[in-house]
Amino acid sequence: MVDQLAIPTDEVTFPDASQLITEDDAPVDNFPSAKQQRLLVSSLYSSLSNQVFLAEANVGVYHTVSQPAIVPDVFVSFDVQVPDEWWEKPNRCYLVWNFGKPPEIAIEVVSNKIGKELTDKFEIYEHMRVSYYAVYDPSLQLGGAALRLYELRGMHYAEMEESWLEQVSLGLTIWQGEFEGRQDSWLRWRNGDGSILLTGDERADQAQQRADQAQQRADRLAEYLRSQGIDPDQLPE
Repeated sequence: MVDQLAIPTDEVTFPDASQLITEDDAPVDNFPSAKQQRLLVSSLYSSLSNQVFLAEANVGVYHTVSQPAIVPDVFVSFDVQVPDEWWEKPNRCYLVWNFGKPPEIAIEVVSNKIGKELTDKFEIYEHMRVSYYAVYDPSLQLGGAALRLYELRGMHYAEMEESWLEQVSLGLTIWQGEFEGRQDSWLRWRNGDGSILLTGDERADQAQQRADQAQQRADRLAEYLRSQGIDPDQLPE
């Protein structure tokens, strides 16, 4: 006789990953949004090299069995990494049940009035229990502020007055400057001291500036020594 207690009655059947739509190859974004997404993702990887995290743009997040994926403009999930076999179907997108948790941050960049960033997407991220949800509206399509930030408190989102995301030790700020040859307003990550997280190109530019300044100081010193009758090339090492 079969022990009835040994038969699970509440098993969850996860969807067959081979049947999931992990990419549709349809270009749906615009130039400003694409640049903004690259800026947010690249600056994290350039600046948080000592942390384990996953930051991506326009990658599907499957959050509920039998429900379609949501595709954030940018999401960040800490303490997880893409599996080595990332070309395999189950590893091409973010399956919450595989990674064990939802992302900590989801960001939507508003391009028009039909994206449902403050309605349908808001409810999905809240239901997913994403810790922080940011809506960046650079052209004020939705009216009000250019940046809205929400923090999950209990079961629901509460709009934040501050732009510091305490649980992940990151902040967000609107920055005026040039990125990839385009002068504009950009949404950027910031540190606790208010400084922005730099991209790899910005770090290289700063290093080059420091090197140029050091060379200029060395040239001025050499010129002064020559004026005093001292050959700088003959100085001991």
